[in-house]
Formats: sequence, structure tokens, C-alpha cells
Amino acid sequence: MNSYEAFLKIIETGSFTAAAKQLGYTQSAVSQIVQSLEYELDTQLVVRSRKGITLTADGEQFLPYIKNICYAETELFKKKREMKGLDAGIVKIGALTSVACHMLPDIIKRFKRTFPGVQFEIRQGEYTDITNWILEGTVDFGFLSDPTSPLLTMHHLFDDPLLAVLSPLDILATQPALSLQALANEPFVLIDEGESNDALELFEAAQLTADIHYIVEEDYAAMALIEQQLGVAIMPELMLARTPYRVITKPLQPLAMRPLHLAYKDYKILPIASRSFIDALLTQFSRFERTR
Repeated sequence: MNSYEAFLKIIETGSFTAAAKQLGYTQSAVSQIVQSLEYELDTQLVVRSRKGITLTADGEQFLPYIKNICYAETELFKKKREMKGLDAGIVKIGALTSVACHMLPDIIKRFKRTFPGVQFEIRQGEYTDITNWILEGTVDFGFLSDPTSPLLTMHHLFDDPLLAVLSPLDILATQPALSLQALANEPFVLIDEGESNDALELFEAAQLTADIHYIVEEDYAAMALIEQQLGVAIMPELMLARTPYRVITKPLQPLAMRPLHLAYKDYKILPIASRSFIDALLTQFSRFERTR
């Protein structure tokens, strides 16, 4: 452990005691390490109080640089391990909940048959989160709907149908398909997807306004509300696979799709394991498209 790692752990936990426990050091040792860093930088970085740890003004200024140093060092040693082969690789993925729950597990299972030693780190978030994670290097690649940054390379995988989701007891449940106008007249459950939102974009394109009664961050939270006949929603078909809630789906009229893309920043500098996984994933979806 170096002083930069100790400093970031203190900021993360908000406590010297908690940081020491997680790092496997004594509190005194962690304090000395941070003091050494402050001496090196010739300034005080943190202030202790009863409320916990607070960054000083200089600490705020130094924090992003310290993060960059730790990230670069992590990448250096990761690359060293990867040079020995894929068995030491880690694939870091940013994924929508629907992708993480209903698409990735099967693809990872196939990949692990060939490379059992590869580890996976999956971070779930919405479109804006995933874009930022890719650009910052927090993840190697991610899954997005529409292009969110000119700095990203996008590969279209497939189009995921958007469906109306409602309780089987809802009066609209007897209809074979539902228009946006019909949904606009119902209490609407909006799933927060960041700066871009599939449902809101559909309503806007149709020059309609959804009657939003609920805003949630998780798709399953939306389904729990719908099960209780509290509203309706628009969700991608992929998310609705194996749902544990008593809800039904209806196609939209006209049909609407959510394009799903794989996105990364710079393929050449990605870890070997991530490049291999991307190649396998794109090959699999290319075969899928040819057989449709």
C-alpha cells in the first residue's frame, strides 16, 4: 500500500479507523502514512472532527491528481499481469440493469469456458453514468442506447422493443396494443435514465406529455408500483425477461425500439481480456444478425 491509496481510502470511508481496518493496518500507521504524504506535498490535506474527515481546500485541489496517479499505477500493474496471459485479466463493464441481468450472464458463461481465469467487474448504471465511466476509464466498455459522446466508438448489437407495462387488472389490459395517447392519459411511472430517457423521447416525438406520478431509479421498483395498479410504464423487452412481478406487456402502436450498442473509448489500449471479450461478443451478435 502506498500513501496515495491510503489517502483515497480515508476519503472513501470518511474515517482513519475504518480505512485502517479495511487496509489491514493500524490507525496509527495510516495516520503516519497520510502525514508523510502531507509532508511530501507541503500542505495539510484533511481535517479531523467529530463529524469525520473533511478535505482542506488544498486537499480538494490535489484529490483528482492523486486519483489519476492511483489509476495509472493500477493500470500499469494490470497490464503487467495481462502480459502473462488472459488468465490474469479483469474485464470491467458498465451495463444497464437489463443487460447486466438478462444478457451478460450467458455471454460471460460462454467466454469463461475458454478463459476460466478471467475475472469480471460489472457496474450497473444509466446512460449518463456509463458514458462517464467509459470516458474516465472506470470501465473498459459499456452498453448504451444512442451515441452520447463523439469520443466513443459504437457497435450496434440489436434493437430491443419498447413495450407498455401495466397491471393485468388495468382497464387497458384487454387491448392488443397501446398507443402513446392512451398511455399519456394514465398515471405514468418514469424510470430515471439520466440525461436521455427512452419513454420521454417517445412522448416528445409524438408531441404528448406523460402524466408522471412516480419517478424511480430501478426498473424493478417501477414494476412493483405497476403490480399494485398505481400506474403504467414503458420499458425495454430485455428488462422484462423473467420478471418476478405480476405485470403484463403490450406492444406500442406504432412500434418503438431501443437500439443497444457496445461502446468503448480506445480499443488499442484496452486490456487484453477486455479486447478478447469484445471480439467474442461482437462475433456472437454478428452471427445472430445473419441468422435472423
